Amino acid sequence: MAKVWMVTGASRGLGCEIARAALDAGETVVATARSADAVREAFGDGNDRFHALALDITDAEAANSVAKEIVERFGGIDILVNNAGYAELGFFETFTDEAVRRQFEVNLFGTMNVARAVVPHMRKRRSGLIVTISSVSGLVSSAGGAVYSASKFAVEGWMEGFAQELAPLGVRSLLVEPGMLRTDFMDGKSASFGSIDIPDYAKAIAQYRAFIDAANGNQSGDPKLLAARIVEFASQNETPSRLVFGEDARQWAGAKVDQLRQEIAGSADRG
Repeated sequence: MAKVWMVTGASRGLGCEIARAALDAGETVVATARSADAVREAFGDGNDRFHALALDITDAEAANSVAKEIVERFGGIDILVNNAGYAELGFFETFTDEAVRRQFEVNLFGTMNVARAVVPHMRKRRSGLIVTISSVSGLVSSAGGAVYSASKFAVEGWMEGFAQELAPLGVRSLLVEPGMLRTDFMDGKSASFGSIDIPDYAKAIAQYRAFIDAANGNQSGDPKLLAARIVEFASQNETPSRLVFGEDARQWAGAKVDQLRQEIAGSADRG
């Protein structure tokens, strides 16, 4: 029997690939984005298992309405893919307070809005899977990624605890931490850059922007492969709590683990 998927941020990028992979697996997919027309344009017509709905995840009432509409139409939501988000890329002091708060409003609080809307229906049925698209930047931060990483670190902490609250109620959780994927995530459609000019950072920022420009479109990670992996995990009775995807992500996360081990050991030596 086909499962019902709700995928946010599905008009392009990884969200679009996940929705396609779920459709290819015979599932029913409700794909959302701020513009339902953009979703329909990405997928075209001709699949009666595909449905597009408009959703701005920062609008809690809208999230509740969409979740209620899906449940009333299909009887439930089996898999939620909390994917919608964007990146503030640049040095912390070059961002306004408004820009930093917007990053959290979307990546953290918007993601929470969707979970709050969907989880009660999953709890009622004592079943469901929440797939939260985080990032290796939720495990490792670096110069130029402080604001984005801060939002994803928050997502990691929230979902790590929330997953343990949900597990006894039959609701599973998968945190996905990709490295650099070949999507448009790093261009102006998904990424935003600081607006405050600080000469002390000028050289470093120029080097960082050159790195971003060179990497955009040339990332090593295959979003189609990641989407297929997520659909595969969703079909299994047991799901790992995390999926660190991509050799770059595994290297960065592994280095962070090694660093933490050394620092923890060093702390013990100092009492």
